[in-house]
Amino acid sequence: MDAIFSDRIHDVPRSFIREILKASLDAEMISFAGGLPNRKFFPVDELREATERVFEIHGTSCLQYSNSEGLIELRRYISERYKQKQGINIDPDHILITNGSQQALDLIAKVMINDGDQVIIEEPGYLGAIQALSLYKPRYLPVKVSDHGMDIEALETCLKQNQPKLMYTVPNFQNPAGISYSNENRAELARVVNTKHLLVIEDDPYGDLRFRGERLTSFYEMIPEHTILLGSFSKTVVPGFRLGWVAAPDRIMEKLLIAKQASDLHTSNFTQYIIYEFLKSIELDHHIELITKAYGNQCRAMLEAIDEFFPKEVVCTRPDGGMFLWGKLPEGARSMNLFERAIDKKVIFVPGEPFYTVEKESSSFRLNFSCVEEELGREGIYRLAGAINEIL
Repeated sequence: MDAIFSDRIHDVPRSFIREILKASLDAEMISFAGGLPNRKFFPVDELREATERVFEIHGTSCLQYSNSEGLIELRRYISERYKQKQGINIDPDHILITNGSQQALDLIAKVMINDGDQVIIEEPGYLGAIQALSLYKPRYLPVKVSDHGMDIEALETCLKQNQPKLMYTVPNFQNPAGISYSNENRAELARVVNTKHLLVIEDDPYGDLRFRGERLTSFYEMIPEHTILLGSFSKTVVPGFRLGWVAAPDRIMEKLLIAKQASDLHTSNFTQYIIYEFLKSIELDHHIELITKAYGNQCRAMLEAIDEFFPKEVVCTRPDGGMFLWGKLPEGARSMNLFERAIDKKVIFVPGEPFYTVEKESSSFRLNFSCVEEELGREGIYRLAGAINEIL
């Protein structure tokens, strides 16, 4: 029966997180597992009003087929926001609207990766990217990330020994580790990339979710001809609209557009009109401030509980934004064993193994703080600490 399937599908890992989320259906379970934005910040009333205005203004035309690039007004909005917030000049014609940034990853892989092509990926790295890229059968070259970014010495060694086409990064509040590349690390990475024929995929879904510290420089600012920039409204507005974008140099955008046309013709015209009408009518920065204030408080509450309840041998990152923090058990302890004990105590998280591509690291784990209110987060950490003490 397997003969009816393509060879490539057999090498793609299932989403371990989606499997874990089934356990979160238990009403007594405290979940640190999902990468979900907090639904209490979904602007339901504003989106309902925006939808009504779209019908009033555009009638049935908003329900028609559209161009593949995406709604020009929305692309101009994205372009102007980059200019205002980051000082980056991106021509709207260099922006392609996609079904979430996940589709952008798939399109990039379609036009860039042949079987066996080498791709540098962060270690640990974003599971969704590993899943999307694996469909095109690359050979991964993992490079470790630390609290301040990518290991530059390891990157230079990797580039001396290999000829990768692409490097995939989440430099702001990385998924899964929650760390951000320092400006010094970014400058060093840009210097290295500039000497090679290498493209950086800069995936930035969390950049707006900063609750402490100053904005850091984008790779697209430093090396625009070597950078493909991904963005999304999923974390700042709603994920259900599946609206993201990719910005890339001319030569790459031309190929991405062909792949987009072949894939689904265009992203939903209707949802693009709604999101644009919504963005026109609200102060997005104020909306984001509400989100980041809550996430910051929830993260702080979890870290205070970790300091109080976790054994001192367990080390966790201290993010300045985003949705995740990353823990590491003492050597010899396995997070999969912890996961099994934790379920018995009605708390779940994501073990670290799925975030590695070559050599699996078994002692790490990811905790999400965006969907766990402060008191519930404290209780969840208390339960998890009990499970940790049982396996150490």
